[in-house]
Amino acid sequence: MSPNDSAPTTTSRIPRRVWRGTGLLVAGRLFGSLCTFTSLWVLARHLEPEPFGRYTFYLAVFMLLDALVDFGTGQIAVQRTAHDEDAVPEVLAATRRIRLLTGALGVALVGGGAFLYGEPGAGWILLASLYPVTHVFELSNTVFKNRIAWGIPVLARAIASALSLGFVLTLVKLGDREPAHLLVATALGSTFANVFLYFATRAHLPKREPTHVPMEEILHAAVPLGVASLCQQAYFYVDNLFVRAWCDAGDLGAYNVAMRVLSILIMGALYATQAALPWLAREHQAGRLGQAVAKLAQPLFAAAGFGAGLLAPWSERILSVFGEHFPVAGPSLRWLLAATTTIYAGAGLMTALVAAGRTRSILVIAATALAVNLVANTWLVPTRGIEGAAIATLATEGSVVVLAFALLWRAGIDVARGGRLWGWLGGPAAFGLGAWASSLLVPA
Repeated sequence: MSPNDSAPTTTSRIPRRVWRGTGLLVAGRLFGSLCTFTSLWVLARHLEPEPFGRYTFYLAVFMLLDALVDFGTGQIAVQRTAHDEDAVPEVLAATRRIRLLTGALGVALVGGGAFLYGEPGAGWILLASLYPVTHVFELSNTVFKNRIAWGIPVLARAIASALSLGFVLTLVKLGDREPAHLLVATALGSTFANVFLYFATRAHLPKREPTHVPMEEILHAAVPLGVASLCQQAYFYVDNLFVRAWCDAGDLGAYNVAMRVLSILIMGALYATQAALPWLAREHQAGRLGQAVAKLAQPLFAAAGFGAGLLAPWSERILSVFGEHFPVAGPSLRWLLAATTTIYAGAGLMTALVAAGRTRSILVIAATALAVNLVANTWLVPTRGIEGAAIATLATEGSVVVLAFALLWRAGIDVARGGRLWGWLGGPAAFGLGAWASSLLVPA
């Protein structure tokens, strides 16, 4: 019987390495986001709305491709080695083989699909789709994840962002306006960074060869997480298909810029929980997981709500930085800011399920959320356009929180015991307070 919150325990303190790791990850993501936004800002001024929308569409497709290649292997590698360093050679050998297979599948789907549907620049899209295969090398940073030591991985991601920006700006300077060429330039940065990460971590990996490669065992454990991750990325980006089908070509680019704002704002949730996963896994072993995740997630949830609320009244002004057409996504951004707040609760709860090894629960949540998203987009986008897509995103993230609470409780992991229940109301309350206070400062 696995330990749970039924035992009387005392929650250990959150290790400083969690916050230090989160700080490094956030700093790296801020740098990466600055590079991305610089690239989008430049391209918004040099591309027509239709090719700009097509470029951002394929950026979303490549996020799905990244999830397919990972297929849960990154989380499984940490889960299997965080408390057993001796298992690193065997786990890495198995997860690398899985990524090689899923990478080849991704090339066939994305690159082959570009030819099948007659996309402009299909050959270049095929070339760009090769880069996720290099995520095989990225698995080497499992040893740093387990130590909650993020310096080298963050440096690698910063190199990727800087190189991608440099390659894109070079093409623009040379007068190249083809979205598929720009996509290859973006992919090249990540390719070089993954190779750098592999060579930078070799000295920190165990020197012995794996005695066996438990590929079937690891794949069996990874499948629920991999399918769940695909569902999560799908419900995050599938709205691109609806917007591209039902809305003006220029609206797709504006909506994707609003989604990029969301992706920046949720990095605290994603990286705090990512950095904390090894600690949460150990807290689960000690029977303190419910208390630990509440202590980690509730302050982040309230802070995110207040910050997102402050930004909400300024949505149109934020988007106007990219050009005169982009404020059309202002109403969408307000809904996405509410979704941002919700994600801070969901990320902590979903990571608790990963730490507890409840991979099937994660799959159930992700599949249900994807269904909610598809139904909501089908209903709302044809009538409300890109605002409808944003509402669908909020509804989806809300369903994740509700289901995660329910399945954690069912597993005996009580994240709301005692006074902790009220802490989960801090996010929406802080969002309302921030929006009201900020609305007083918006010029008439």
